[in-house]
Amino acid sequence: MRIAIAGGTGTVGRHIVAAAQDRGHEVVVLARSTGADVITGTGLDDALAKADAVIDASNATTLSASKARAFFETATGNLLAAEQRADVGHHVALSIVGIDDIDASYYAGKLAQERAVAAGSVPYTIARAAQFHEFAGQLLASMGGPVAVMPRTLMRPVAAREVGAHLVAVAEGAPAGRATDLVGPRDEVLADLARRQLAHDGVHRRVLEVRLPGRYGAGLASGSLRGTDDRIEGRITFDEWLRSDDHRR
Repeated sequence: MRIAIAGGTGTVGRHIVAAAQDRGHEVVVLARSTGADVITGTGLDDALAKADAVIDASNATTLSASKARAFFETATGNLLAAEQRADVGHHVALSIVGIDDIDASYYAGKLAQERAVAAGSVPYTIARAAQFHEFAGQLLASMGGPVAVMPRTLMRPVAAREVGAHLVAVAEGAPAGRATDLVGPRDEVLADLARRQLAHDGVHRRVLEVRLPGRYGAGLASGSLRGTDDRIEGRITFDEWLRSDDHRR
């Protein structure tokens, strides 16, 4: 298969690329660095020529609901239009487990993305995954000083490497509308993950946990991000990931 991967240089995108190549597929990376921009649409027609499937792992870092919606709606619209022109047979969109009742902040953008994909004319599969093991470290890196503040978040994190392999397997199959959710092997709390990562890395910082206000904060603390019983569970625990080559300080 010829698989185009939007966001193929990102946290999960690089694992999608590696998994697809390991399985013998021809890979096209859609990123600004390769001349294909999902926001402007530049380069998409050439990149998607003869593609059998597109996996969309593009991302924007924002907590603004309006900015998140604008990014994902624009990126999805440009991808689907180019896919229709290229007669691509399968659009796979990476989304997030348990966000149905959290139409706020970043999750508002992901829900808007799902709606746009479902309303489009390209056969699709929406593949939801839990937060990545990499998430705690990303938050730690985003804030300086001796104290790190983590939102109260009940989660079931999964390794980005396993998400990448899962998305390739989904792309190899027929469009299904919704794939079975992928979550990690253990229930976790975000602040605890941050403390364990700091201890593993030998970094002395205090971690404080706070309950965020509003629908977004309530959703994070509700446990919905851990998914339901109808799920696929990854194998790599957070502590195993910390000791692996995938963990980069």
